[in-house]
Amino acid sequence: MKPVCVLGNGQLGRMLRQAGEPLGIAVYPVGLDADPQAVPYQQSVITAEIERWPETALTRELATHNGFVNRDIFPRLADRLTQKQLLDQLDLATAPWQLLADASEWPQVFASLGELAIVKRRVGGYDGRGQWRLRAADVGSLPNDCYGECIVEQGINFSGEVSLVGARGHDGNTVFYPLTHNLHEEGILRTSVALPHPDAALQKQAETMLSAIMNELEYVGVMAMECFVVSEGLLINELAPRVHNSGHWTQNGASFSQFEMHLRAILGLPLPKPVVSTPSVMVNLIGTDVNRDWLNLPLVNLHWYEKEVRPGRKVGHLNLNDTSAAQLKETLTALTPMLPVEYASGIAWALQKL
Repeated sequence: MKPVCVLGNGQLGRMLRQAGEPLGIAVYPVGLDADPQAVPYQQSVITAEIERWPETALTRELATHNGFVNRDIFPRLADRLTQKQLLDQLDLATAPWQLLADASEWPQVFASLGELAIVKRRVGGYDGRGQWRLRAADVGSLPNDCYGECIVEQGINFSGEVSLVGARGHDGNTVFYPLTHNLHEEGILRTSVALPHPDAALQKQAETMLSAIMNELEYVGVMAMECFVVSEGLLINELAPRVHNSGHWTQNGASFSQFEMHLRAILGLPLPKPVVSTPSVMVNLIGTDVNRDWLNLPLVNLHWYEKEVRPGRKVGHLNLNDTSAAQLKETLTALTPMLPVEYASGIAWALQKL
């Protein structure tokens, strides 16, 4: 089995490495500034845990490497302008949008998009950073360097947010997990809930959309598609060409995880449909120190990233799943007082979804 080099050595690279170990796949997450001579990339399959990266000695070497899966797709999806253009080209539903080139365009923007505008940097910006929610009275607060470097979207009045994690093999075969319900607060994913029997119409629509995207790009590996739920069905919000935070529940709630699925896809291994037979809940740990009391609860699986704890930083997650929704609810209720008070709303939301 060929080794796999992961460009980026954050928690996603770490979890890809963990997923490779039982299969005998050597996975090497490498920092962007690593010495190319110290990285076994020549004989490896190359993947990435990030969509965009600066030019370094290592990324220059990898730019011409034939084993870099999806190499030319990353920049296309990392730029929200070319990502939106792809969705429009495929006639897939997304929020009405345009490039924001100049401050003089604001009257026309509000006339065509409505009273709430969402401004997003074309590249970078995630977990709520690099994004602004603006009404006409607020436009003066937007930094000048945004013009030409941002898109602006219509603010969508949605009833919920879901994501679909799926994968495509080298042979064009696609497989998917059930839709994941997501709760974001201040742009950061707080809690996810996945049910073994999702809404059939939404699941089918999401799979059709993501299949069209992956097939058009001839993408190989795991991709996540985040959507708004509106009265007509789904609107695509954003795409992530990699394993994704909203798929972390699969580590404990599916027959094999999104991380294993990604390795299987890029290495040409069999890609059966994963079996999901229990409801699952994932709680993101954001700027919160580890608490050993969590481990007193038998359904709690702790995934700790061993990162320095800082406000707003994802430092781990908790996965819970069980055949009994009642048992799951009981455990979540017991978990709530063991977490800082800001987690209570996300857990209350999860209890409603179960």
